[in-house]
This record gives sequence, C-alpha cells and structure tokens, in this order.
Amino acid sequence: MMARFKWLPVVLVVALVFSACAKKKVTPIQEPPPPAPVIEQPVTPPPAPPVVEEKPVSLEDVFFDFDKFGIKDEYKGVLSRNAEILMANLNKRVLVEGHCDERGTNEYNMALGEKRAKAVVDFYTSYGIAASRITWISYGEEKPFARGSNEAAWAQNRRAHMIVQ
Repeated sequence: MMARFKWLPVVLVVALVFSACAKKKVTPIQEPPPPAPVIEQPVTPPPAPPVVEEKPVSLEDVFFDFDKFGIKDEYKGVLSRNAEILMANLNKRVLVEGHCDERGTNEYNMALGEKRAKAVVDFYTSYGIAASRITWISYGEEKPFARGSNEAAWAQNRRAHMIVQ
C-alpha cells in the first residue's frame, strides 16, 4: 500500500504546477491608430500695417509790440489754432523761441525774449497742452528773422517762434 502512496506527492506537485501554469488568455496590446497625415499649409504672414505718412506739422509765429511781452488780442486766435494742432498731434512736442529786435542790451533782450516765450507757454498750458510737451528758450536779439535797422525789420524780429518736434 505504501507503493501506491509513494507516487501521490509527485502527482500532487505535478497537478499543482500544471494548474498554476494554466494558459491565460493573452489580449494583444492595441496600438493607437497612426496619426493623420499632416498637410502643410503655406504660412502667409499677416498683412503689414499701412504706411502712414505723417504730415509735417507747423505752427504760426506770434509777434509783440516794442518792449512788451503780453499776447496781443489779434494773436490769441493764432495761438488757439496752434493749440488745436498740438491737441490733435499728441505725439508732438513744441519748442517756443522768444526773440527780440536789436534795440536794448543783450541781457535785457534775453530776459524779454524769455518773457515772450513764457507768455506763449502759459497760453498753451491754460488751453490744456501738457507742460511736459513744451520747452522754451530765449535768443534775445541773436537770431533775427529780418535784417535791417528799421521798424519793418524790428517788427518781424519781436516774435515767438514755434518749432514742432
């Protein structure tokens, strides 16, 4: 009887091995579908912004009476038009030059030219132009517009000249 049971452990081990190694159903790994072919579209750059040519901006001069720096009534309209041009061109700055005729000392004319330029600056700032957009300088009698030693030449030299920058 012992001989019958001698093979029993071997049979059990073999049965366990084969039952543990039962074939498992293998499911194949599904690969993702291939990507769709890329069709290259020609790249067109965005249209260039239109070239805007800036029109030159110029302002009119104002003139003063002999030995005066107050804005004459006839030039308040000129300065108002100038101020409107500056308001429409916010990227522009202005330099106001004060000038005098040749009469008087250099020191006196430099001071008078500065008062004339400052009078124009004050007009512009009261109109609403930012003071940071305005600079001024006095040239006194150093840069005359008209040559000559007569009233016609002197009248053209007593001025505030505006340069748009």
